[in-house]
Amino acid sequence: MELFKEFTFEAAHDLPNTPQGHKCRRLHGHSFRVRIAVEGPVDPVTGWVMDFADIKAAFQPLHARLDHRYLNEIPGLENPTSEVIAKWIWAELQPALPELSEVRLWETCTAGCAYKGRD
Repeated sequence: MELFKEFTFEAAHDLPNTPQGHKCRRLHGHSFRVRIAVEGPVDPVTGWVMDFADIKAAFQPLHARLDHRYLNEIPGLENPTSEVIAKWIWAELQPALPELSEVRLWETCTAGCAYKGRD
């Protein structure tokens, strides 16, 4: 069974590896949305895979590092594309949340990516 919880954060970035003149090379911001999914069996006693509060607690330190920040200044996010951010969140979150099955990140209402821990 897969269980998920969504979070939002506001952040600015630029994409330094895009061609000169590309709009994303300039400093800009997004209202990011991230979906953290975990997978596992439903416990017969509790009736759940995991308490949603445990997902929230695991993500909270990352939220504090991302929200209202300039992403390019965060180690590992020097080129903060959606793909790089999703993989970074996975790498930072997985030790605290071993049941992690997917990180889905939206940078706009219609554009984003999903990372399942494999390249």
